[in-house]
Amino acid sequence: MADLHKTPNANRLHIAIFGKRNTGKSTLINALTNQNLAIVSNHAGTTTDPVYKAMEIYPIGPVVMIDTAGIDDSGELGELRIQKSLQVINKTDIALIVIDSNGITDFDKKIINLLEKKNTDFLIIINKIDEEKPSQKLLDEIKEKKYNHIAISSLKKEGILELKELIIKYSPKYFEQPSIMGDLINPGDTVVLVIPIDSGMPKGRLILPEVQTMRDILDHNAMFYTTKETELKQTLENLKEKPKLVITDSQAFEEVAKITPEEIPLTSFSILFARYKGDLSKLVNGARALKNLKSGDKILISEACTHHRQCDDIGTVKMPKWINQHINGEIDFDFCSGRDYPDNLTDYKLVVHCAGCMLNRKEMLSRIEASVTKGVPIINYGVTIAYIHGILDRALKPFTDVYKEWISE
Repeated sequence: MADLHKTPNANRLHIAIFGKRNTGKSTLINALTNQNLAIVSNHAGTTTDPVYKAMEIYPIGPVVMIDTAGIDDSGELGELRIQKSLQVINKTDIALIVIDSNGITDFDKKIINLLEKKNTDFLIIINKIDEEKPSQKLLDEIKEKKYNHIAISSLKKEGILELKELIIKYSPKYFEQPSIMGDLINPGDTVVLVIPIDSGMPKGRLILPEVQTMRDILDHNAMFYTTKETELKQTLENLKEKPKLVITDSQAFEEVAKITPEEIPLTSFSILFARYKGDLSKLVNGARALKNLKSGDKILISEACTHHRQCDDIGTVKMPKWINQHINGEIDFDFCSGRDYPDNLTDYKLVVHCAGCMLNRKEMLSRIEASVTKGVPIINYGVTIAYIHGILDRALKPFTDVYKEWISE
């Protein structure tokens, strides 16, 4: 069972370590964490696929360290490892590029170029100074490029404290949206959370978006009531004053919309997370593509997690059924899950994505941008369900700017 007191990985600062083989990347992780977490070997290429480690680094706080394969890996298998390493950039909040006294290679420059395109800050780490000091030529090159850098010895733990200070200095101040509910509620407000209990609900616990929303409401000194859709009517009648907002699981959207009076604002956890994790405006714009779907079109349904599939699974069963009913036809569906995200997005008329609660915001924004850049609309589950059931207008009203943009076109 997961430790409930721990910060979810998706809410941790993601620090990725890149570099040639055997430059000491794994030793650096061990030095930063003061633990032997990464395998260290004198043999080049010990690290193969990217390795993710959730940890606490004092005084940075909760982070995910990503140890990547050496970017100069060779052979067919090596090329696959390189591609896995490059994909890590999409979720990186700050990168550490580890070099030695031999200087910045073409492989390092490729990483730097990709990071700059993604507007991702990075630090050049000149490692192994216990073996050889960096040359003046290398230092002049780094200074000319205006790269933030530091010379360290991971093995001797020289310069590690200073490196931590640089990580803090150059990490993005907001690597996720400031809050889920902060601009929607005031201290003392009441929010009703509608949480259906069905076969897709983990036994004995709630799902992450629900828990995080509860915590965010408490952080903003407001109150919440939780109820199932079957008890929603009674819950609303029992309240002395109408709630500031009703938030529902998207799968119960239609039923909850019928029960909740029009004067009470209504939205879903998935739509909240479309904003918290990504770009709600771009995901709402994807709803326009639903109007033009026709039988035979191809849609990608993407989920960030790899949960056990139920017989009524939302991604592989319910969503295809609802979309086919909406167009009165048969759509050709493809599915992907987990960390892999396909490159062939132009094969699809639309991408339908989950709420992304298991992704950090950087990666969710990267997926959205990849779709938009290739001219493929992208939408998330909550927006899709609200649109198909004719309640998207109402579900967007709490988000004034996005709502005005949606109804103006």
